[in-house]
Amino acid sequence: MGCTSCASGANGQPKGCKNNGTCGTDGCNKLTVFDWLSNMSLPGNEEPFMAVEVRFKNGRKHFYRNAENLSLTIGDIVATEASPGHDIGIVTLTGELVRVQMKHKKEHAKLEELPKIYRKASQKDIDVWQKVRDRENEVQKRSREIAMALGLKMKISDVEFQGDSSKVTFYYTAEERVDFRQLIKDLARAFNTRIEMKQVGFRQEAARLGGIGSCGRELCCSTWLTDFRSVNTSAARYQQLSLNPQKLAGQCGKLKCCLNYELDTYLEALEEFPKSDVKLLTEKGKASCQKIDIFKRLMWFSYEGEGMNWHELSVDRVNEIVALNKKGKKATSLEEYMDLKEIDDKALFNNVVGQDSLTRFDQPRKKRHKKRKKNRPRNNRNKNQKKNA
Repeated sequence: MGCTSCASGANGQPKGCKNNGTCGTDGCNKLTVFDWLSNMSLPGNEEPFMAVEVRFKNGRKHFYRNAENLSLTIGDIVATEASPGHDIGIVTLTGELVRVQMKHKKEHAKLEELPKIYRKASQKDIDVWQKVRDRENEVQKRSREIAMALGLKMKISDVEFQGDSSKVTFYYTAEERVDFRQLIKDLARAFNTRIEMKQVGFRQEAARLGGIGSCGRELCCSTWLTDFRSVNTSAARYQQLSLNPQKLAGQCGKLKCCLNYELDTYLEALEEFPKSDVKLLTEKGKASCQKIDIFKRLMWFSYEGEGMNWHELSVDRVNEIVALNKKGKKATSLEEYMDLKEIDDKALFNNVVGQDSLTRFDQPRKKRHKKRKKNRPRNNRNKNQKKNA
């Protein structure tokens, strides 16, 4: 998504609106919500819901009460209540859809208990806000140096200034509990402001910072995913994926959230399959499963001692043999239950671009034609003149 100013610039590079996260049309923001109730009028005698959703840095959103009954629209920059002072944010949602969002996010606070919006941000508020936002990278670098000097095992992943520059929030990740009392004193002395530390998980860190995944698209957690369900390695096993941590792990270092997307479809398809450790009893011996194809509904079995010789069976055929074994009977052989398929010769081998030719890369020698000399006809004329004489 992008705003109307995100056109292409020189050399095909995106120009962008240059607002650094304060896009007025809310098109460049994370976790945006489409207001599908914006063009619908309220029923008679129904008062509008006087709460709005305000977004801050990196998708952090909170709900506020419009106590002053201001005419707010999506994209307005407002000054909100904070402790201490005030904060600056962008309105991302208004009207009845805010009530739906509060119910979806399980915000049980009543309208009177919500913090309020003071006013629309003035130009002075915006200038101060932009000035402190420009300092965040420098402050983050300096805070990491202070933490390393104290020998703390933590990573400061993000820094967020309050809109009036009265407080700085440091987001960090750590494997173990960290005693950062001395760190807070050093940071307050270095930046001369109030310090607040917030620990976030590795998934929340990736959602805040954003990035591009291995699929080539933006991270789901930073664009639309709001709930982080636990992902187990069993999800990869059900989908017949190799347990390679380099491929299964995302940028957060945990298992990718997309492993859960198709898990229900695989589990539904696997209900018809027997267990992979089932043994088929035949007169030729026991057979164990070597491979399965879930969506083609195929299983490959091999006899004990003949691991290289696989027999392809459909799931229905395997269930028939399992039913016989439960009755105490043995199947004659796996070959009798195999579905014979007629394969055309063209399917076995088809010469598309001449792979069968060993000399396809050899260039034939071109015949060189000698150029006729220009004075050749003149010599012929002299010879004819001598003969006539």
